[in-house]
Amino acid sequence: MPDFHPNIWYPFTILKEAPTPVKIESGDGLWLELEDGRRIMDCISSWWVNIHGHAHPKMAKAIADQAKKLEQVIFANFTHDPAEKLAEQVTEQLPGTLNRVFFSDDGSTAVEVAMKMAYQYWRNKGEERKKFICFEGAYHGDTFGAMSAGERSVFTEVFEDLLFDVEFLPYPDTWMGDDTVAEREDKIIRQLEEMLDENLETYAGIMIEPLIQGAGGMRMCREDFLQKLHWVNRQFDTLLIFDEVMTGFGRTGDWFACRRAQVEPDLIAVAKGLTGGFLPLSLTIASDAIFEAFNSSDPIKTFWHGHSYTANPIGCAAGLASMELMHENEPVFSEMEQWHREELDKFRDHPKLKKHRVTGTIAAMEIDNEDADGYLNPAANRIKKKCVDKGLLIRPLGNVVYLMPPYCTTRDQLSTMYNGILELHEE
Repeated sequence: MPDFHPNIWYPFTILKEAPTPVKIESGDGLWLELEDGRRIMDCISSWWVNIHGHAHPKMAKAIADQAKKLEQVIFANFTHDPAEKLAEQVTEQLPGTLNRVFFSDDGSTAVEVAMKMAYQYWRNKGEERKKFICFEGAYHGDTFGAMSAGERSVFTEVFEDLLFDVEFLPYPDTWMGDDTVAEREDKIIRQLEEMLDENLETYAGIMIEPLIQGAGGMRMCREDFLQKLHWVNRQFDTLLIFDEVMTGFGRTGDWFACRRAQVEPDLIAVAKGLTGGFLPLSLTIASDAIFEAFNSSDPIKTFWHGHSYTANPIGCAAGLASMELMHENEPVFSEMEQWHREELDKFRDHPKLKKHRVTGTIAAMEIDNEDADGYLNPAANRIKKKCVDKGLLIRPLGNVVYLMPPYCTTRDQLSTMYNGILELHEE
C-alpha cells in the first residue's frame, strides 16, 4: 500500500495502486508549493473550484471580515445580508425567470435538490411523473439520486440495486473536425420527441450537463443541441434541468452555459466556482413558476429539505467576493477559448493525441493507446506520476487529458502547460 496518512481515506483512490499523495504546503494564484519547496502550476483549478487561483487576498479578507461579524445562523425563519446579496447577484446573471435560490452545501446535493423539486412540482400540481431523462456519460455526483441520474459505471456498480431507473439518451459529444455531429443531434432529438409523445405523463424532467460533461471525460456538445433540446422541452411541457455545477461561473466563456447557449432551463444547479474554491456552498435556482407550485399553506406541498449550514454567512461572503472577481476577470474567461485554440494547433498532427476540443476555459484531448477508453485507462496514472516533475498539476480522466486553469493564468503560462503536455507524450 502507498505511504498514506494512517487516519485518512482518500477519495476516488484505488488504495493498493495509488501513488503516495503529494503534500502541498501553500498556494499562491496559479501556483502550489510542495513540502520540498518545489512549485507546480495548478492546471485544473484543484478539481475545478479555484477559479481565481489560490489564497486570493480579496477572498481571504471577505471571509475573515465576515467571520468576525456573523459566522453561522439557522436559515429557517432567519436571514442575513450575505445570503440575500449573493442570491441577487447570481440571479442577475441568469436568463428569464430563474429567480428563486435554494442554498445547500455541494454540487451533488444541489442536483438532488433540483430532482426533488422537479418531482414534487408535478405532485403539487396533481400529476405523478416519476422518471427522468438523462444522458449517457453523465456524472451528477455521488449521492444516490445523483448516481441514479448518471452513467452506470465503476462509480455506481456496487450500488446498482439501490438506484432508481432513468432513461438515457446519447450525448452528442463533438470535437474539432467532426462532421457528423449535426446528424447525431437530430437523431437524438427525434428519439426524445418520440419518448415524450408516447409517455409525456411519465417524465418529471430532462437533465443535462450543458455544453460539457465533466467527469464523464470533458465531452463537449454544441449550443445548437441545447437550443433544440430547449425547444422540445417547451413543446412538450416538461422540465429542463441544467447541472452547471462545473460549467457555471465563467467556465464556458460566459457566466453560465445557459447564457452562452441562450437557453432558459427551469432549474439549475451550481457549486464549485461559486465561492472561488474557498468554502463549500451550492445553489439550486428555480424559475418563478416552479416556486409558485410550492407556495401553499398545505404542509404536503412544502419543500421539506435543508442543511445545518444552509446559506452559511461565511460561505456567502466568499461567494460575494468571488462574484466581484468574476466581473474583474470577465475579459480573461471570455478570451481564454481563443488561447486554447491557438495552443491546440501544436497537436493537430500529433500521433498519440486525438479529438481535440475546447469550450471556454476548458480544453481536452484523448490519448490514443491500446487500452480501452474510459476512466480506468492506465494512461492517467502514468501522467499523474510524471506531471509533478514537469511543474504541473494535471489529473487526466482516464485517457482524457484536459486543462481548466484559473482565471489568473497568463497567456504565457497557458503555453507552458501545453508544452508540458507535449513533453509528457514524447517520453
